[in-house]
Amino acid sequence: MTIASKLKKYLQQREVKYKVVTHLHSEYSMETAAKAHVHGDALAKGVLVKNDDGYLLVVLPADFHIELESLHNLLGQEVSMVDEATLGEVFNDCELGAVPPIGMAYGVKTIWDPKSSLGEQDEVFFEAGDHQTLVRVSGVQFHELMAPAERGEFSHHV
Repeated sequence: MTIASKLKKYLQQREVKYKVVTHLHSEYSMETAAKAHVHGDALAKGVLVKNDDGYLLVVLPADFHIELESLHNLLGQEVSMVDEATLGEVFNDCELGAVPPIGMAYGVKTIWDPKSSLGEQDEVFFEAGDHQTLVRVSGVQFHELMAPAERGEFSHHV
């Protein structure tokens, strides 16, 4: 697998200039960063949570953690992590756990923390939909991709 079909279509529709970066198989975001020789602060990860409105894709750097309490306060409602079965249903063209942080490609409301290091990068990398492929875009393109997403501070560096 290279790029998940929904993600690829979304990128093409928006005429995003990107490169594909392959790496050895990895299971979690910081391992992906290490195997792809990318700094964790330049690797955007997507974490799917559930709230009163449905699903929400939370986007932050690989070397950051979500502060669920901050997210709860920001949204004014409870949020919880989803199980793997739900993840597989929502991102059905991706390998389990290889979630692209571009929720808009999947019709999922998205929120990102631009105060994190992702807002300062010249290049941003993110999961392409499998455990061996990343998409590389310019920092400007990443900002453009995140334009429809909500913004807020809800994460901290590990």
